[in-house]
Amino acid sequence: MKKISIIVPCYNEEDVLSLFNEEIHKTVIDNIKENYTYELLFVNDGSSDNTLKVLKELKNTDDHIRIISFSRNFGKEAAMYAGLENCTGDLTVIMDADLQHSPEKILEMLDGISEGFDVVTTVRKNRKGESKIRSFLSRLFYKCMHGSSKVEVKQGAQDYRMMTRQVVNAILELKEYNRFSKGIFSWVGFNVKYIETDNRERAAGKSKWNFFGLFQYAKEGLISFSTMPLKISIILGLIISFVAIVLGIIIFAQTLFLGKDVPGYASTIVSVLFIGGIQLVSIGILSEYIAKMYMEIKNRPKYIIKDKID
Repeated sequence: MKKISIIVPCYNEEDVLSLFNEEIHKTVIDNIKENYTYELLFVNDGSSDNTLKVLKELKNTDDHIRIISFSRNFGKEAAMYAGLENCTGDLTVIMDADLQHSPEKILEMLDGISEGFDVVTTVRKNRKGESKIRSFLSRLFYKCMHGSSKVEVKQGAQDYRMMTRQVVNAILELKEYNRFSKGIFSWVGFNVKYIETDNRERAAGKSKWNFFGLFQYAKEGLISFSTMPLKISIILGLIISFVAIVLGIIIFAQTLFLGKDVPGYASTIVSVLFIGGIQLVSIGILSEYIAKMYMEIKNRPKYIIKDKID
């Protein structure tokens, strides 16, 4: 029988893990165990609550559960990568523990794989339940990604997906330290089927994402898969230089031929501050790329495992 690996990154999820385990068994595993064997690979991303304790209790009730526990919090990207490196299934699913990813979609994913697709992934039908500002910024991010990068990240695409072993191996070939998985999933290609899913509330606990975290995530995505910010800096520099030359010619002509006195304290200060701001923004953008190069050159591990329970 083929084996399915279900990778579940966990960070402070003690309130929802028992519900998740119950739901995944009732909805998925009880329906596939005649045709597939499985493993539930939980990656404890340095949780500060009782997540690891709860996982060990669940392990005592199901020998198919495996646990990887990090030495500290390395982030969801590292947790997903660790899951992909350590899973053993012919098919691999990545999903969250908070039940915002509907477990029953795994059955639809299996149908998609049987149709010949290499990847079956979920996309949101809508953003019901999100604030208007967050929804607007999210749509803006995907438009920016689509317009500035050769890698197409589908609007509303989620990390929740099923992949064949060939796809997993291809993803593991990409060794970069700074990881943006949505972009990586698209970059490797293969035949992808998209299935729509509704937004769901967390079953328990609180979301770990805030506005600053989402902003950082969006920035990582844009810088990891696009050089457009650097090109924008060049374009702004050229525009400002052109405007400065034109204004210089106008002022010179007015002074030389019309004898106009050119007062300029206020305009000079505004111009200096504006150009200085553009320069600082450009330097900041360049610094982000240099910082990424710096982290890649150091070649530090993406995560450190403190405990592994198989």
